[in-house]
Amino acid sequence: MTPKPLPPADDATRRPAPRLAETVYEKLRDDVFAFRLLPGDRFAENDVAERLQVSRTPVREALMRLQSEGLVRGYFRNGWEVVPIDFSRFAALYDLREMIELHAVRRVCSAGGQVGEPTPARATLLAEAGAIWRVPRKKRLSDGLAVAALDEGFHLMLVAAAGNPETDAVYRQVTEHIRIMRRLDFAYGDCIADTYDEHVAILDAIAVGDAASACALTEQHIKDSHAVVEQITIDRLEQVRTEMAQHPVSAPSRRKRFG
Repeated sequence: MTPKPLPPADDATRRPAPRLAETVYEKLRDDVFAFRLLPGDRFAENDVAERLQVSRTPVREALMRLQSEGLVRGYFRNGWEVVPIDFSRFAALYDLREMIELHAVRRVCSAGGQVGEPTPARATLLAEAGAIWRVPRKKRLSDGLAVAALDEGFHLMLVAAAGNPETDAVYRQVTEHIRIMRRLDFAYGDCIADTYDEHVAILDAIAVGDAASACALTEQHIKDSHAVVEQITIDRLEQVRTEMAQHPVSAPSRRKRFG
């Protein structure tokens, strides 16, 4: 498959060596989230290195990190690919996410302890998550991707509080697989305020051991997120493809082999 010409580099990539891998990672991650690199696009390490004017070593480090996050995948001697978006697979993963989180919520809420006294796991969850999400509105973060990382951490803490390491491991895999879609809501949507409010509501229900309310809130939170990110993905892909059709980029005269 012919590699796609990569987006042009900018001066932000010309930084000291210790920061090169991080800079390359941030640039490629932004290209994926902004759909400058589309799902299914193939490219070579050499092309990235040439575009960003760095060696292949920081490029390889950055791509390995992106692969661990489920954003790209490498092929032995055949380059790299932005992970294609399979909506049916993402729907199945969101279903699995929902099942795991609802099980965790029920377990955290029903864990034994004195009446009115949370168990250590519940108390830890409420303290750590509360410190992040129970903040005045003026102190809430506005950076979408920063809130996305905190949102991911909230749900990881919720599942971990259930105390089942095997379930925790499976949930972490699900999290990595849906990350590319999940973060679109924070990059292009308007969900930050709702995320803060909904997380606090879930914590309030867990604090009093109300499993029914906590599950209902968690379920709606996940379903709403899935519906929004799927529509954002469809809209963004359509927008990018329309722009590409209106302003096609001519292919280079010489093709490179995948690195």
